[in-house]
Amino acid sequence: MPLLRDILQAPGKFLRYLYSWTMHWAKTPQAPHALFWIAFIESSFFLIPPDVLLIPMVASARKKWLRFATICTAGSVLGALLGYFIGWSLYETIGKVIVSAYHLQPMMDLVGRKYAENAFLTVFTAAFTPIPYKVITIAAGLFRISILTLIAASIVGRAGRFFLVAGTLRIFGEQIEKTLEKYFDIFSIIFILLLIGGFLALKYLR
Repeated sequence: MPLLRDILQAPGKFLRYLYSWTMHWAKTPQAPHALFWIAFIESSFFLIPPDVLLIPMVASARKKWLRFATICTAGSVLGALLGYFIGWSLYETIGKVIVSAYHLQPMMDLVGRKYAENAFLTVFTAAFTPIPYKVITIAAGLFRISILTLIAASIVGRAGRFFLVAGTLRIFGEQIEKTLEKYFDIFSIIFILLLIGGFLALKYLR
């Protein structure tokens, strides 16, 4: 069934295009700005995580791994503050639209209970894992958790994630790049499954 095959292959084709584009673009002066803004909007409303840009950029310029990881972390933490503001002041308008777009409205009460149990751990877990971070940041504002807790947990979780990814590429970058090129279709499927798994992890978290 050619149509079904094309549908299933479409995300992988998009990721390969994005990978090739960023590998070429990573050496341009605009690349760090794009990385910052992708990290920023992903923390509040965008679907695609900044790792998609961070990985090719570090792979193509491994000596800049610290700079790229720092930019990614800064953008993501500042974006978390935007998500917090949306939840705090704009949930009935913008917040509900974002949450509904990802069909995560039923999870807001669950996140609220998790915040009551341990707000720092809840933010950190989402910041470090594929759990959709935008739901966590918006809920943080909605349920009025301490903004200092959000900032601290975001810095620890996001820095831990992005510096781990970038540092691994700095050490094993050449081997990883060759493996990524060779088995890109498989890695595309894994990436998509992780993205879906992050939503499911939040949905079925108890």
